[in-house]
This record gives sequence, C-alpha cells and structure tokens, in this order.
Amino acid sequence: MLATLLAGCSRETPDMRLRASVEQMHSALGERDPAGFMEYVAADFSGNGGMDRAALHNLLRAQLLANARLGATLGPLQVQLHDDHATVRFHVVLTGSDNRVLPERAGGYSVTSGWRDEDGHWRAYYADWRAADE
Repeated sequence: MLATLLAGCSRETPDMRLRASVEQMHSALGERDPAGFMEYVAADFSGNGGMDRAALHNLLRAQLLANARLGATLGPLQVQLHDDHATVRFHVVLTGSDNRVLPERAGGYSVTSGWRDEDGHWRAYYADWRAADE
C-alpha cells in the first residue's frame, strides 16, 4: 500500500512532462539526433512561412550538416497550460561553427510554440520564431 501511495505522489504533472519534452528536444539537438528531436513534433506541425513537419526536419538536418558544432542556449520557459494544450514561450541563442572549438555564428530568437498532449506525450504543433531584435 505504501508503494502505491508513493507512486501516486511521484506522478509528473502536465507542466513537468511538458518541460521534460522541451529538454529532450534540446538534448537531441545537442546530440545531433534529428530523429530524437522530431519525436516531439506533431504530424500536423506548422511554423514560420507555412513550414510543415517535413520542412522543419529538413531544416534541422541541413543545419547539422552545415555546422560541425551546433548549440542552443535556452532561456527560462514560460508555460501556460490549457487542459490538453499549452503555450510555451522562451528565448534561445543558436550558435554554429565549422570547427569544434568556438562558435562562429550566433543568433538570438524569441520563440512561441503551441503544444498538445497526445496520449500522454507532449508534441509541438506550432512554432513561431523571430530574431530577438525584431
């Protein structure tokens, strides 16, 4: 009975699961694992300029090929939960390099993303990113 009680107390909240999904995407990017990143992107994803899921996957693969080193530094996540949907806003600095020592390129972006809970798994169905100076 105690194990059941403890298991109930340790259940992750929707907020915790969503933040973990964002962190898994971030980790997959750092590990140069586009498939791992895309696990958290919904089949009907839409992004800037009408970008769909396939175009996002191609953009990610192109950036990984163009940069020997690709990094992303995330700012704090602002999460707003709405039942089985959520909005996540954050700032990110993306860096790229042709070598493995110092970044040669960097850009800051403000990101607004829409997420939905699909059978216990949070997936991004929408994202809008703008240069931080816009």
